[in-house]
Amino acid sequence: MRTTVGWGADGTAPTLRRTTMERRDLRPDDIAVRVDYCGVCHTDLHAVRAGDRDGPVVPGHEFTGVVTEVGPEVSRFAPGDPVAVGNIVDSCDVCPMCRAGQENFCHEFPTLTYGGTDRRDGSTTLGGYSREYVVRDRFAYLLPAGHDPAAAAPLLCAGITVWEPLHALGVGPGSRVAVAGLGGLGHLAVKLAVALGADTTVISRTAAKTGDARRLGAHDLLVSTDAEQMAAARDRFDVVVDTISAAHDLGPYLRLVAMDGTLSQVGHLGPVTVRTTDLLVGRKKLSSAGSGGRPATAAMLDFCAEHGVAADIELLASARVNEALDRLQRNDVRYRFVLDLSDLS
Repeated sequence: MRTTVGWGADGTAPTLRRTTMERRDLRPDDIAVRVDYCGVCHTDLHAVRAGDRDGPVVPGHEFTGVVTEVGPEVSRFAPGDPVAVGNIVDSCDVCPMCRAGQENFCHEFPTLTYGGTDRRDGSTTLGGYSREYVVRDRFAYLLPAGHDPAAAAPLLCAGITVWEPLHALGVGPGSRVAVAGLGGLGHLAVKLAVALGADTTVISRTAAKTGDARRLGAHDLLVSTDAEQMAAARDRFDVVVDTISAAHDLGPYLRLVAMDGTLSQVGHLGPVTVRTTDLLVGRKKLSSAGSGGRPATAAMLDFCAEHGVAADIELLASARVNEALDRLQRNDVRYRFVLDLSDLS
């Protein structure tokens, strides 16, 4: 085994502290990555502060860094290569979903970057809030030239989460897209929809983010609490990407969807109640998506490099990780915290 340092929580502790952790010795198809930048996701906040954890946790599942060592069977990477790793680090390889390049839907459930179970030795995976990560080479991605590695880190979770429905639903020039919620997911959904050529609108509770929406490339902002605006926008959008993380009524958003259009719900992943008539009138569809398979993730990174798409970030020294979690809980970030792990050296 090899050791590294990172930020972890033991038991039910609600804060992270600097800790030493073990990484496995490289298997033949592994690479070792020096983690330079790791995004802070709402999933991390929940993992640390939910109070129902079973054992220690090291969060972090969207990170970039540099390859430091490769296993003897690895040919895709060499020491010194810039790479990115997302929230999936292994899958069964043999189920229909894996064979289709949708490892995110693996029938045996994919191995998650932290809090998952290693498929070979049964150990619990520890995440990217650390200075080193050892990962199967198939689940690392060469970071294309042109990316700022800090601003690219959130693409590996927030970015791919919204890329998946936009790409699957065929968004492109002439598409009318609305993005509900302008946070970590939502701001990247706006940037990607605009880069794909769609006429893009932000849906927000107030007009306060109109300036940000315009800066991100949106053509309009629709205030969801304004009944007249919502009524005027009925049946307007081919795709509505709902990134709102709290439980909410989907009805008002379904009524914005055009005939044969789709509401893709990627924010709140808990139970929802839908009135059948909100789908029936207009043959509307309700869908969801989560993460992405290896081909889609690689394509998303290439697309973002080509079109200059990256997250709007606030970069913090990793020693300020608990401050980042506190502020994230208050929604005090525009739009993604990224930790600089160099202070762990």
